[in-house]
Amino acid sequence: MTTDTVIKLHNTKTRKKEVFTPIDPENVRMYVCGPTVYDRAHLGNARPVVVFDVLYRLLRHVYGADHVTYARNFTDVDDKINARAAESGRPIGEITAETTQWFLDDMGALGALEPNHMPRATEYIPQMIAMIEDLIAKGHAYAAEGHVLFAVDSWREGYGKLSGRSVDDMIAGARVEVAPYKKNPMDFVLWKPSSEDLPGWDSPWGRGRPGWHIECSAMSYELLGDTFDIHGGGNDLMFPHHENEIAQSCCAHPEGEFAHYWLHNEMLQVEGKKMSKSLGNFFTVHDLLEQGIPGEVIRFVFLSTHYRKPMDWTEKKAKEAEKTLRKWYAQAAEALPGGQPESHVVDLVADDINTHGVLAECHQFSQAGDLVALRSSMELLGLLGEDIPDWVKAPDVDLSSHEARLFKARQAAMESKDFSEVDRLKTAYTEAGLEVRMSKTGVELVPGAGFDPAKLDNL
Repeated sequence: MTTDTVIKLHNTKTRKKEVFTPIDPENVRMYVCGPTVYDRAHLGNARPVVVFDVLYRLLRHVYGADHVTYARNFTDVDDKINARAAESGRPIGEITAETTQWFLDDMGALGALEPNHMPRATEYIPQMIAMIEDLIAKGHAYAAEGHVLFAVDSWREGYGKLSGRSVDDMIAGARVEVAPYKKNPMDFVLWKPSSEDLPGWDSPWGRGRPGWHIECSAMSYELLGDTFDIHGGGNDLMFPHHENEIAQSCCAHPEGEFAHYWLHNEMLQVEGKKMSKSLGNFFTVHDLLEQGIPGEVIRFVFLSTHYRKPMDWTEKKAKEAEKTLRKWYAQAAEALPGGQPESHVVDLVADDINTHGVLAECHQFSQAGDLVALRSSMELLGLLGEDIPDWVKAPDVDLSSHEARLFKARQAAMESKDFSEVDRLKTAYTEAGLEVRMSKTGVELVPGAGFDPAKLDNL
């Protein structure tokens, strides 16, 4: 435990950067909203995973791996999942199991550690029902026509503080479902009825299923208690999801404070535009991996922009990241894994997750040849584990024919004094990632970390 590190985080709740003081340094607790598992994770879904993975790594470094508890849920009961099952004819459980594993595989490819807890909503239905019953008993919720709704008026003094909105303003500009059974248009669903063809559980209000917001409140309480340290997610969740979580949790457990620090990452763009299927710039993490873009490259691009700023994914950034990483991995291979990162590097991550600053330091370490500092910094950012990634390693290719070709071209050039073909071949071999070593007795082509044999095909 390195308690001399001061962690500062921008707290959405207070709108300022604050020194992070854990409730219990022996058990630092963080909850992050996870995916709804009905399809592949798109690139935007991956940003909070990488952001909070870096924070998780920092907390483990500062407080010790055994003293940090990280929970990230899977929403496996949702109308999107039901719709996917209806259109595909596949069982819901089969779809959610498959897409959950897809998510874990894709995020693993980005270097994300698996959280300590990955609760699935369907495993916590009894706890959700119990919390809803408690909210009704305390006058914060009411049953109506098979539904149960949270009564926003019952907690008017607290509702809207996270997102900075008043209830009156929200009602005036509301794009909410107006239903005859709602006492207030801002009231939100805790439980809703299920027809026979939809997933459902028996409850005091009839067969039904939970609303989305109650899931995280029940799961975080069960795993982390009524008060924990950090709650994170994308800023698109701030309202209404996180606002509703706070209302439910604080009303169900008034003795607690729910989350002390709220962190929200900004959204992602592609080539300067919002990612959307209509613009043709929508793709999943799996799409990029299938195109041969390594997970470490995707992670590097993410880390190049501060988490609270919009991030622009571009092809140019990906190519530059790959070039940089190939160089760094070749250097880091000469240092032993598991070294302690420089204190000023840790301080950069501790300053509101300043990953861009750490990458700038890595460039300095690389140029100075400080390979131990380079490797330990990359490890702290999750760009490197114990082993150098396979995609960096030079493939075993027989280069003897190319060596003979260049040697023959050089001999001919010595006689004709025309070295244009020699220069052309040398340039092509260098661009393919080969080091060209020429002597009077022969030619040697040595693969570097960035060797791409495909670039030799058309020579």
